[in-house]
This record gives sequence, structure tokens and C-alpha cells, in this order.
Amino acid sequence: MRWSTYFLPTLKEVPVEAQIPSHRLMLRAGMICLSSSGIYTWLPFGLRVLKNIETIVREEQERAGAQEVLMPTIQSADLWRESGRYDDYGKEMLRIRDRHEREMLYGPTNEELITDVFRRFVKTYRDLPKNLYQIQWKFRDEIRPRFGIMRGREFLMKDNYSFDIDKEGAYNSYRKMFEAYLRTFARLGVVAIPVKADSGAIGGDMSQEFHVLAETGESKVFYDVAFEELRHKDLASLDIEKLRNLYAAAEEKHDPQTCPVAPENLKEARGIEVGHIFYFGTKYSEPMKATVTGEDGQLIPVEMGSYGIGVSRLVAAIIEASHDAAGIIWPESVAPFCIGLINLKVGNPDTDKASETLYDALQKENVEVLYDDRDLRAGSKFADMDLIGLPWQIVVGGRSLSMNKIEVKCRKTGLREDLSINEVIKKFTKSTISDGKCV
Repeated sequence: MRWSTYFLPTLKEVPVEAQIPSHRLMLRAGMICLSSSGIYTWLPFGLRVLKNIETIVREEQERAGAQEVLMPTIQSADLWRESGRYDDYGKEMLRIRDRHEREMLYGPTNEELITDVFRRFVKTYRDLPKNLYQIQWKFRDEIRPRFGIMRGREFLMKDNYSFDIDKEGAYNSYRKMFEAYLRTFARLGVVAIPVKADSGAIGGDMSQEFHVLAETGESKVFYDVAFEELRHKDLASLDIEKLRNLYAAAEEKHDPQTCPVAPENLKEARGIEVGHIFYFGTKYSEPMKATVTGEDGQLIPVEMGSYGIGVSRLVAAIIEASHDAAGIIWPESVAPFCIGLINLKVGNPDTDKASETLYDALQKENVEVLYDDRDLRAGSKFADMDLIGLPWQIVVGGRSLSMNKIEVKCRKTGLREDLSINEVIKKFTKSTISDGKCV
């Protein structure tokens, strides 16, 4: 992609309404723009990140055996009355009427709707277990939207729902999804700490949240200090069993009597909730008559669980956990482009030729490159490239080119090296690239 034709409206000034780093940087990096209170338009650069996160979430859901569906955003109030939640949910639910005066709502979650889908088609224990998921936009009318997409009213969420014949099966489904979440967050390049949590409006007696540590987090979390070691490792290659054994004991209120972590290893920090899983048994299946015929021929209400990941919130959480004074530092698995190619002297035959050679060679290898071919000062190009946070920068121009060298910079570490054009091409098509993405 050539920057001169790409829609990437970066800002030099910090927007006055932005209070936390992710909100400031997403606006300045041209990722989003405000539509109305708590609702944003996703611009091309931000949407690429969102889609990359979505892909990883989808792959791990399907690896865990979940099957994708897509439910409507507008739901019937009658379904929520069946479960007993319509009047209890609160003003966060946007209630509407259609032209026939039928009561509808913009779905804040989908337990009722998926239970209705299940009860229509699944009739026998032989068809269990089932796990269905979707990635869908949702709306909750926050009383005070703030922090950009971190606490917005409209958000992209992965939600899925398990159906089992008994508690043993339900616990197994819960465990499988717990591990899928650990794999998902590891692949996204963040350390997400699972903590015991309140089930809230969803209900149930077993619930855990996943928090990314950040100073701007809204929640207080307690965790095993061993989690901090994970920040310096290749998360995607870690042993899931080891990750699973490091879970924390509490969120807002730490109870020393029930905490499995030794006091000397327990730490307190702020966290951003990016995922939440629930086991709630027959809370929805009983009132909504979602039953199957058991081995003895009797009707049995199915045991259920639900599992959510804040896909759009993860964009902000990743930035909160990975940025510096200059801008964003994208983990390579979710970066909108792998490489930022900077031509320092547009119009100069030598820099133009070298830049085009690199760009064409990387494009042919399906490497995602943002080529800064704008006719701007070098300082502006460097500032913009650091702001948007691509993992690698290739700089063409200056004294290095006179020596037939190209500068390569790692955004995360700041380390630089001078390579020939052929060495640059080899570096990014053989050793650090897999299927067009940095690894």
C-alpha cells in the first residue's frame, strides 16, 4: 500500500477529549473517528488491526470445536421476557418498537437468542455437546461513555455458548474455552490474567474474567508474580498447562483464605477486562424450555455456558500495554502492516529506484508493506511511522544508500542495522515472515 493514496489521516496534536493513551493514539494514528457519543467509525488502518484480531479469535474458537453462526443485532423483547431478564437488565439495554408496535431491543448479549435457536433444532442428548459462536457488533447504552473504544456504546464482541447434557460435560466445555482464551491472548501478544469474577447480569455460579495489565485499567486485580515473567517470552509457544496453573484468585476483593497464591508471590495491579467466561447451568434452558431427551427418555434441561471476548476493546488494550512516548508498538501478530518503507528523498532517482525495488519484491512475496512515498520532510515521516507503530521500518536514503546500504529498524527494541537491498529482501521473505505476517 502506498501512503500517498492510502486513507490514513494522522494528527500531530493530541485531541483534548482523549484522556488515556489508547484513545489519544487511535485518534492521532487515524484508526477511528467519533460518530456520536461512544460510537466510532473505524477507518482503514484501524480496521486492519480489528480484522487481524478477529482472525486469531476465530481460529482459536474453531480449534476448540466451536462453530460459527451470525445472529441478528435486533432481538424480540418476548425472548427476554421468557428468561426473565427483560425488566431486570437496566437502562444499558436500548429498547425500541418497530412500525407494528412490537417491542424489540438492540442486543447487548445473546443468551436468549441462542437458546431459542438451540431449542428449535436439538432434541436429543445424542446431538450434544454443541458450542456455537459469533463475532458481532453489540450495543450497551453506557451512562457515561469514555476512553474511546474502551468504554464505548457500540462494540465488536466474540460471544459463544456451550450446551451439554450434564454438569460434567459443561465443566469440560468451560475448561476447553478457558484454554482457548489463554491461547488466543498469547497469540495476540498480550499477557491476559484470568481472575475470579462476579457473574453480573449474565448469571451463573462460576465465572472468570481475563485482564490485560495496564496502569489505566478500571479494575483492581491480584495475580501471581510469575505472570510478569511471561512478558519477556514468546507467548504463543508457552505451555498451556503452565499458563492455566497461574490463574489469580480475586478481582476487587482479595480473600487470603481462598487464594491459591502464596502471599509473598501475590501482586496487585490495574487491569483491562478483555474476556469473560461463565458457567450458568440451566438459568436459561429451564425457563425457556431448552430440553433434550435423555437416555431414559426423560426431558432434561441442558447445561449452558457463555464466553465473551471484547474484540474491539482488545485493540485499545493492546495499545495501553504496548506503546511509548512516540506512539504505538504493535505486536507482530496483529500489526496492520508488517513493514513501513520510508523513502526519504522522493523524486531522487537513486532513492526512488531502491524504494520501488524493495516495495515490488516484498509485494511479490505477499509481505504487508506500507510504503511512505509522500513528498514530506524526513522528520515528519519518522514521526508518523513511529506513531502508527509498525513492527519494522526500512529507511531508504541518506548516507547509507551511498554505500549501497538500507537501514532497518525494529520499532519495539529500537535496534538498527544496515543491510544491502538483497539482504533486506531475504530478511523479510525468509526468516521473519510467515504468510505475509511478521513472526
